[in-house]
Amino acid sequence: MKDHPPPASAPSPFAALMTVTNRPDTVFMRGEGSWLWDDTGRRHLDVVQGWAVNTLGHAPPVIAEALRAQADRVLHIGPGFHNDQAVALANRLVALSGLDRCFFTNSGAEANEGAIKLARKYGRIHRDGAYEIITFTNSFHGRTLATMSASGKPGFDTLFAPQVPGFPKARLNDLASVEALVGPGTVAVMLEPIQGEAGVVEATPAFLQGLRALCDHHGLLLMFDEVQTGVGRTGDWWGHTAPGVRPDVMTLGKGLGGGVPIGALLAREAVCCFAPGDQGGTYNGNALVCAVASAVLGAVAAPGFLENVHARGQQLREGLERIGARLGSGPVRGRGLLLALDLPGAGQASHVAEVLRTRPGDGVLVNAVQPQRLRFVPALNVSGDEVALLLDALDEVLPGA
Repeated sequence: MKDHPPPASAPSPFAALMTVTNRPDTVFMRGEGSWLWDDTGRRHLDVVQGWAVNTLGHAPPVIAEALRAQADRVLHIGPGFHNDQAVALANRLVALSGLDRCFFTNSGAEANEGAIKLARKYGRIHRDGAYEIITFTNSFHGRTLATMSASGKPGFDTLFAPQVPGFPKARLNDLASVEALVGPGTVAVMLEPIQGEAGVVEATPAFLQGLRALCDHHGLLLMFDEVQTGVGRTGDWWGHTAPGVRPDVMTLGKGLGGGVPIGALLAREAVCCFAPGDQGGTYNGNALVCAVASAVLGAVAAPGFLENVHARGQQLREGLERIGARLGSGPVRGRGLLLALDLPGAGQASHVAEVLRTRPGDGVLVNAVQPQRLRFVPALNVSGDEVALLLDALDEVLPGA
């Protein structure tokens, strides 16, 4: 009797995708506000929102309308000509930020790459060729080679070695560690007001104010990576608003487009030293994404919007603090609707996130940002009932975690 080979298993529908992260087999088909529906019709409360990207939630009508209207006019002209949407968006961002000029990019990482280039050219012109930018341990600035080198995320220093040189690392909230790195080759200090990928670790107001004074004393640029904290995420327009510290350079991404790919680099006039040919990008500042970003800014600027972010952030914080007290975990981290909860025991976060995703009834999507920490970045227009549902789900799951 001849042996027959076992029947071949059906090919995975995901086989054509490169493996860059571990994803569940769930395939999402549509969304509305704080909710996502998968290919089985099951509903999920989404408190990840594209990793703090979907400022207005899924499929907001204001973005759909902006896309339709602009698609009927013009999509892309190219960086060699002005378009009305980029001009209008740049003027609006300059007015909101108090900075002077804007360069559009396709992502937050690209905006940070542009900030690094701008600082290095500034150092060549104004500081005898200085090019070093002091960054911080556990920071995250993107996944280009330069932004990975600028990041202090563990493992980034060896993943695609050799690193781009020129990014000595200080410790967040330790001003002396920054001052110890300042030398003749230093041109700038770059940091996130709240380190998101590190687990929502906040730079204290006193530290940011001390950095501003230190940079002023040494003639250095202070650069804020507001890719995650900008555009209302903390309850204010910018993560540096509450501490009252004005940067020389600021970068944006994520929430600026509310789901379409756009970033921005803003700077004071005195810092803007790019000459024609120094910087560019085929799709940068295209009319379609700029129209959407303007619609997002209009929604965030509407009366009561940021007040709702504060209110929902306070509701979520109080609920997480109650859960944390019951678990015996540390204090809730973050501001506004960028919050994190510590869990007892390393490795619990991924387990809890999976239990929430697969729970009976509606699934709940949260981010295990660190082995022992969950991050919550809901849509900024999340409702009180939706926050309450999230807290009820956490209460249900965490006693047995």
